[in-house]
Amino acid sequence: MKIKQVLFDGKCGLCNKEILYYQSIAPKGKFEWVDITLPENLARYPEITLRDALMSLHVVEGKTIKSGVDAFISIWSELRYFRLLSLFVRLPIIYQVAVVFYKLFAYYRFKNLAHCQLVDKKNK
Repeated sequence: MKIKQVLFDGKCGLCNKEILYYQSIAPKGKFEWVDITLPENLARYPEITLRDALMSLHVVEGKTIKSGVDAFISIWSELRYFRLLSLFVRLPIIYQVAVVFYKLFAYYRFKNLAHCQLVDKKNK
């Protein structure tokens, strides 16, 4: 089994707390935790822009890249106490609702973090 690479915003306090928690309960050898705010880490994933990486969580599984809710499902499916949550969120109506709420949350978080705003200013 390949190791899932979790790409997260290391400058976001909430993101860091969540990733630290996942790290504390994750089985050894399942994940590589990658802070994409470090340029050398983001350079490993040329198909992902910094803006996209900051906007939502990403999980790389081999050649497949999952983002947002799908990335969380990928992580939760490997965590003992979160497997049921991953199955629940996959249910059709629940999944669609989760996607909408995650996009709203991600947009709000992105618009309110200074380091994310720097990315948008550079692109204007």
